[in-house]
Amino acid sequence: MFGYIGKIMGLIKKDGFKVVWQKFKKKLLYFRSFSIYMKKHTPCDDELARQREAPEYDEISFSIIVPMHNTPIEFLKEMIESVINQTYSRWQLCLADGSDPQNSNVEKCCREYSKKDSRIFYKRLENNLGISGNSNAALKFANGSYIALLDHDDLLHPSALYECAKNIAENQADVVYTDEMTFKGTPNHVISIHFKPDFSPDTLLAHNYICHFFVCSRKLQQRVRGFSQAHNGSQDYDMILKITEIAKNIVHIPKVLYFWRSHPGSVASDVKKKPYCMKAAKKAISDHLKRTGKEATVSDSYVLSTYKVDYKIIGNPKISILIPNKDNISYLKKCIDSILKKSNYSNFEIVIVENNSEKNETKNFYHILKNKDHRIKIVKYDGKFNYSKINNFGFKFTSGEYLLLLNNDTEVISPNWLEEMLMFAQRDDVGAVGAKLYYEDNTVQHAGVIVGIAGSAGHSHRFFPRNSSGYLHRMSIAQNLSAVTGACLMTKRKVWEQMNGLDEKFEVAFNDVDFCLRLRKAGYLVIFTPYSELYHYESKSRGYEDTPEKQRRFSKERNMFRERWKNFIEMGDPYYNPNLSLSSEDFRIEI
Repeated sequence: MFGYIGKIMGLIKKDGFKVVWQKFKKKLLYFRSFSIYMKKHTPCDDELARQREAPEYDEISFSIIVPMHNTPIEFLKEMIESVINQTYSRWQLCLADGSDPQNSNVEKCCREYSKKDSRIFYKRLENNLGISGNSNAALKFANGSYIALLDHDDLLHPSALYECAKNIAENQADVVYTDEMTFKGTPNHVISIHFKPDFSPDTLLAHNYICHFFVCSRKLQQRVRGFSQAHNGSQDYDMILKITEIAKNIVHIPKVLYFWRSHPGSVASDVKKKPYCMKAAKKAISDHLKRTGKEATVSDSYVLSTYKVDYKIIGNPKISILIPNKDNISYLKKCIDSILKKSNYSNFEIVIVENNSEKNETKNFYHILKNKDHRIKIVKYDGKFNYSKINNFGFKFTSGEYLLLLNNDTEVISPNWLEEMLMFAQRDDVGAVGAKLYYEDNTVQHAGVIVGIAGSAGHSHRFFPRNSSGYLHRMSIAQNLSAVTGACLMTKRKVWEQMNGLDEKFEVAFNDVDFCLRLRKAGYLVIFTPYSELYHYESKSRGYEDTPEKQRRFSKERNMFRERWKNFIEMGDPYYNPNLSLSSEDFRIEI
């Protein structure tokens, strides 16, 4: 108790009472929304009865794999009961027990349950083989068409298997995973809820966001040959990576169907208690990269149990940095100086597209720039301001293999900003890469774009403190998103040409999001990286609605965007979650 009070006093001393109070209120709001969500989405008895009476699928049965070691009896009983209470009855519970010899209560409990229910299979192992070995022992007597992973002290929602079977049948899925929540004591005491995105390969390399509840076809599981002893502690992560490499259809069920128990000694309560898990996780990621032919290194990221992949940059390709500009010399000077002084990567050119500047000092500054560095070029576009047209025009004067759209009111922070984007952009499967941008007061301006917010699109985690990790670390990891801002966006030259650049119908707004969605439609991935950091001195209060004319233009472009991407918006951004709010950018729960 005193330690907790001391921690609070330390935070007040560091950040001030107002900041700490705001954070405390925010946490209270989140905890309240967790509880409200769980109550709202708990199925009634009639719904559970309907599920039990629904026809089951002859070809879909589940073998639930549970490795055990000295499981507390109370937790063990609750876990088994949560399986027995499933509304879908075609399951098999495979318990492999590596408990210490003196811990006979675990065996006694399991044998009692197996006598009552023939679907429960129990095997006492001669020795504890570790999590991987115990899991492999359980796999030996699995006969279901699908394999499901369950920890020995966790719980399943009564509808978990029903929802999995339904989605497998409807979508011909060979892998399904669900949302999950962490609780302490009883499921009524919610610590957090993880509302996940749909399958996101780069997000998965940053942390095991799939985790629980994971179900895959037995055929897939047999192809990867069980759990790896070399990855003990992160054996599930290793298996998920191997299976998603070869799966044909991975389906995410956006419902909380798995309850992860937090208790002393568990990873859910404190990942630092099991450091070997993180070492095994990095090995799992490294092995995945080798299997998929990617040359890269893996290291710990900002937050424990999240990881950073550094891909080897192939060759020394030229990057063309394209900057539209009209006057605003103070901003442009800061932008150019930061690129020239801070960038570690040197093989770039800067193409400034001059658009209707009126001040003589602007022309004088251009003259200074051209003489300052041979990599700087100024070209003139005389038409009225149209962001898309200006960039498409400027592209004609570039010569790099890669194109970087950059606003003139940005300032480089991280010296490796170009490498951090380039290493992703060089991949054949990536269409665009975006950076992390901050307002002048060190709050977030851009950490990716979520399509559907406010009926069109919004910036992820806008106004969050710079040092925040965001919703379940999403502000601090490289990840797949549907779009990133054009204020700092890198793409390949050939991809830009394939897309015919920006759509010039979008003069000011939504041209970048439209570009990214066209990339997604063409099969490319879009990646946000937090390791490329810049200031973006866009005013927090500035919008496109400064004048009636700008307001009309913005409304026209927003309506055009909504109409063009109507189906996408209605389906929901796959890298968000339908349980999260579309009226805010802070990942709050929709209740």
